[in-house]
Amino acid sequence: MSGILYLCATPIGNLEDMTFRVLRTLKEVDLIAAEDTRHSIKLLNHFEIKTPMTSYHEYNKVEKARYLVEQLLEGQNIALITDAGTPGISDPGEELVRQAYAAGIEVTSLPGACAAITALTLSGLSTRRFCFEAFLPSDKKERQRILEELKSETRTVVVYEAPHRLARTLQELLAALGDRTAVIIKELTKKHETVWQTTLSQALDTFGRQEPKGEYVVVLEGKSFEELEARKQEQWGALALEDHMKLYLERGMDRKEAMKAVAKDRGMSKRDVYQQLIPGEE
Repeated sequence: MSGILYLCATPIGNLEDMTFRVLRTLKEVDLIAAEDTRHSIKLLNHFEIKTPMTSYHEYNKVEKARYLVEQLLEGQNIALITDAGTPGISDPGEELVRQAYAAGIEVTSLPGACAAITALTLSGLSTRRFCFEAFLPSDKKERQRILEELKSETRTVVVYEAPHRLARTLQELLAALGDRTAVIIKELTKKHETVWQTTLSQALDTFGRQEPKGEYVVVLEGKSFEELEARKQEQWGALALEDHMKLYLERGMDRKEAMKAVAKDRGMSKRDVYQQLIPGEE
């Protein structure tokens, strides 16, 4: 009978955020797979957990996942932990979960600390709809593609960043998204936790003069639907009405459908579009 893979959330700072269920599970499983065993041994020692540990990280995630799946198939129960927070969120855990499911192994997640959710609830920004970007890609083209997508994002945006890259990321966000409301949060759940409600331009000005220290989460206000609609109408307004119609006709729409689409794009009535395209006719 196969074992179970347990995804165990660990504290992101304050050790008191460890749940009783995770503590019990880490003591009872046969093996703990940890992102950084040197980091995790401090946590295990603090809670007097003696379970054997093995490394599972970004650079061995595919091959090591195969080994861990083999152990699970032989009946071992394995707990997966990350350096801090919930496994599978912005870390290699998703690969192990994928392989475990492919092998028919039972997977369960033990909830607990997660920096993205903790920061979101602290931000004071809308929490009903949000998107999580974790660390922006290091690849220049992929990074630019993500920034382009975020230009029209109406949901609250959550981004992680390391201190030595924070100023550069704020500068890129400001250039791509404009000067949005931003909440800069550092050292979540720790003694020097700080929540700063500001704007991208103000934050960039501050961190251009002083070196950031600590781990950061940046929470950005989404673009309002009204602002997005105004921007869209402004962009269409730069295009001649005839050319706008031609754009939709070339996509295979009939004239009636094209006029309806043009009217919607420009915030006009279909009658006004018709009269401007065909003056003097009703």
